[in-house]
Amino acid sequence: MTASNPVAARRRLTGRAGLTVLAVLMSVITLFPFLWMVTSSFKTRATVNDGKLIPTEFTFDNFVYVFTEVDFGRYLFNSFFVSAVITVVALFFHSMAAYALARLRFPGREKIFTLIFATLLITAPVVLIPLFMVVRQLGMLDSYAGLIVPAIFNAFGIFLLRQFYLGFPRELEEAAIVDGCSHWRVYWNVVLPMSRPILSALAIFFFLANWNAFVWPLVVTTDPKLQVIQTAIAQFASQSSSNYNYILAGTMVAALPMIAVFVFFQRQMVESIKTSGLK
Repeated sequence: MTASNPVAARRRLTGRAGLTVLAVLMSVITLFPFLWMVTSSFKTRATVNDGKLIPTEFTFDNFVYVFTEVDFGRYLFNSFFVSAVITVVALFFHSMAAYALARLRFPGREKIFTLIFATLLITAPVVLIPLFMVVRQLGMLDSYAGLIVPAIFNAFGIFLLRQFYLGFPRELEEAAIVDGCSHWRVYWNVVLPMSRPILSALAIFFFLANWNAFVWPLVVTTDPKLQVIQTAIAQFASQSSSNYNYILAGTMVAALPMIAVFVFFQRQMVESIKTSGLK
């Protein structure tokens, strides 16, 4: 038994070393395009295709160009405004719907949740044309309402919040009801404050998802003043197909908010999966 211990230890060490090497390799493969984008955004037009990771001529002119010659400030504001409004409104309505589906007893509750959950199986391109027709009929084309309202509903948010509320201590709610609180006051004064971890994580997911939205903003808007950052970059890339230094600077500007959100709130992302009951 003792003689086999060194062999087992070597096997564990070898397996751990192999996993470490694989993790490092995958990290390099994942990060290399991002590092290339970052360094190339500081290159000149003459050196952007030199094949070197480190710039030989360092310049900020690319960023000056995208903010002076192109209305990138407006596009960043549009993306931030749309993403922020969708996130706040969606969290408010999703939390109410999830709490009702988790705690309130009413006829058809499970069927309603099943129908909501089933929408996760439907891909966005399937409902793109019907959704466009509805938005056009409501007169919301080329408006912030057209960008915001259709993106508020998200079955994933309702599902994740419902899983969280199913594990919520009933004693706290029962104590509030004994004190004379209605269902609304229980939700607003007890449940919602206790839901900050999961709401914070969902806020990150919703904000990043809508910041990266491309297809729907491309379909619903034609007004340049309503362009979001992703559609603006696509149009800018088609107009400046040979100026890769400007294109990379623009993509760098669009990526910075997402990187900042992930760096500062990655812990909430992990905690949301741990506390939601997902395995």
